Amino acid sequence: MCGRYATTRTAADLSQIFAAADETAESLAPDYNLAPTDPAPIVRVSASGGGRVLSVARWGLVPPWAADARTGLRMINARSETLATSRAFGPSFAGKRCIVPADGWYEWLRTDKGRQAYYMTDPAEGAGLAFAGLWAASKHGLTCTIVTTAALGELARVHDRMPLLLEPARWAEWLHAPADPALLAPPAEAYLSTLEIRPVGAAVGNVYNDGPELTARLADPAAQPGLF
Repeated sequence: MCGRYATTRTAADLSQIFAAADETAESLAPDYNLAPTDPAPIVRVSASGGGRVLSVARWGLVPPWAADARTGLRMINARSETLATSRAFGPSFAGKRCIVPADGWYEWLRTDKGRQAYYMTDPAEGAGLAFAGLWAASKHGLTCTIVTTAALGELARVHDRMPLLLEPARWAEWLHAPADPALLAPPAEAYLSTLEIRPVGAAVGNVYNDGPELTARLADPAAQPGLF
């Protein structure tokens, strides 16, 4: 699953990258340790906004029928294999898909010496990563979830799931095309091979910690447990 990630680009940068109107009202702040229920930037299509907009949504999708916002705690991820037929996620897949901008995401690998945290990121300067997402609007506000798929390549050595990553050529289709299972195709392995699997310190395990030091590579990776 994807349960923690980093997103630090400004609203101005994200609006430019995704050609979206900014409706965040200066409420977007860098977050190196974004956790469930935290506010997260999303790019979605808004009829009232006239096209793509950059919004802030609470992470953890709350369907319109849910009586309690705490429902979102169980819906931070939507499995690509079943979301189309899910009562919770199906309606959003049909008409409320979004892009969740990220710098990278964290996973933990259990070893005989404990748990080692890893940060998966694109080391190249550019647009960062784009997770496939879904959104919903209800009396509980705007909420979102991250679509996950089976991990591929070296990423599968850290965890068996990963966010469904969208390369730039797929952004428009994900946001605008009619719902179709083909939208849930995994990214190309050539693209995945460019990602860095970076060992990081244990501080990211505490949701109250934040800052660029959380994404820093360990000074002596060879001395850490669970490395490849």
